[in-house]
Amino acid sequence: MTTECAPATSHAGGRPGARERVLSAAYDLFSRRGIRDVGVNEVIHRSRVAKATFYRHFPSKDDLVLAFLDRREQQWTRGLIEAGARRRGRTPEERLLAVFDVFDDWFRHPDFDACTFINVLLEMGWRHPLGRASIRYLENVRILVRTLAEEAHLRDCDGFSRSWHILMKGSIIAAAEGDPHAARRAQTMARCLIEQHR
Repeated sequence: MTTECAPATSHAGGRPGARERVLSAAYDLFSRRGIRDVGVNEVIHRSRVAKATFYRHFPSKDDLVLAFLDRREQQWTRGLIEAGARRRGRTPEERLLAVFDVFDDWFRHPDFDACTFINVLLEMGWRHPLGRASIRYLENVRILVRTLAEEAHLRDCDGFSRSWHILMKGSIIAAAEGDPHAARRAQTMARCLIEQHR
């Protein structure tokens, strides 16, 4: 079960509320360094809240990580991937291929931090609640691909989305290894996959 991200609340003068400050600090720290390397005390210090305030909003570190993963889905899966693909592509097939155009821009960005869901899954393991949550978020990415495939009237949209997701995850790992052309390579294979399922 994920912790819902409450809307950012502000005090007078536009300063973000305590929950938002904690979540913003955690987002930056977890994205860059992973889960285990970041302690609660560091998040508390970075967000400038009292320890009691922190625990009022997030009873445990896992609760904070679940909120972080939920926000990552909103900002990355929905805000970057889905919105970017739909904006760049005019047809459903173009939108599918545009996923890798979005990736190409993302991979070349100096703040590229790979896929949080993959990172957390590998760091925590699939048996851990945070690993299981990451699997669910990765499944949501696959559902997004399947939806685009259905809009394109491709055959076996479930099988297609699983293969496409392998290309997505593989290109992310290749980019993390230092391949600046990973998204373009994946896009070339993706065109062949579309042909197989048309």
